[in-house]
Amino acid sequence: MNSTVKTAGLLGLLSALLLLIGGAIGGSGGMQIALVLAIVMNAGSYWFSDRIVLAMYHAQECGPDHPLTRTVARLARSAGLPMPRCYVIPTDSPNAFATGRNAEHAVVAATDGILRILDQDELDGVLGHELAHVAHRDILLQSIAATIGAAIMFLANMARWGAIFGGSRDDREGGNPIALLATALLAPIAAMIIQAAISRSREFAADEGGARISGKPMSLASALQKITATVEQVPMDANPATAHLFIVKPFAGQGLMNLFSTHPPTEERIARLRAMAGR
Repeated sequence: MNSTVKTAGLLGLLSALLLLIGGAIGGSGGMQIALVLAIVMNAGSYWFSDRIVLAMYHAQECGPDHPLTRTVARLARSAGLPMPRCYVIPTDSPNAFATGRNAEHAVVAATDGILRILDQDELDGVLGHELAHVAHRDILLQSIAATIGAAIMFLANMARWGAIFGGSRDDREGGNPIALLATALLAPIAAMIIQAAISRSREFAADEGGARISGKPMSLASALQKITATVEQVPMDANPATAHLFIVKPFAGQGLMNLFSTHPPTEERIARLRAMAGR
């Protein structure tokens, strides 16, 4: 399935989940309150995401003669994108990410580690991947998903208290507090699974877009293999809330199973890139 169509479907499913839990608790009124609060919380994060993440990882801006800046400039011209700001993160763990609210305010960051272990063609593939995220407006898509997910979490908390104290809107109609509690427990889990699926879908799309921008799908495949192997040996001290930004999950281990992983298996990503290259 096309990644864009899949993402749209998953966002629709996430929205339907919000409607379901909102209706179960307090009708449209409760749902609207939760959605407004979620929008306020995530709007700040979306607007200032670049500053927040760069400060979190002590990133330093590159000058115009830095190899990272020169490579990004060349690829951005090729992709017809505005020139992003470029930053280096002082860590030996290899990784990279893009952030910023739109193409005009985009940031591309790479670690010292990734600049050391990749050759130029592999670096082109990785930075093409990050520029594809910018072109696809993935930060906006992730922010929308996070807003809906936060509203679902808020409503789920309301539902749990409602079930405990018998305060659901259906009490006069013989509502079932056990069903309400089950909804409150299961809806956040479902939301997390859908959000992770959206993230994985965007990674596949960025791999494809990055391979087209760089013109080097096999170099991107080689880079993913190198980064994944090295991260297992040199994991990054990363905040799990930002893990979805990086090209490869920045710490070792499987976490809460593949259902909750923000990244597809590297083997599957490499297989798709091989198919693009006709290998």
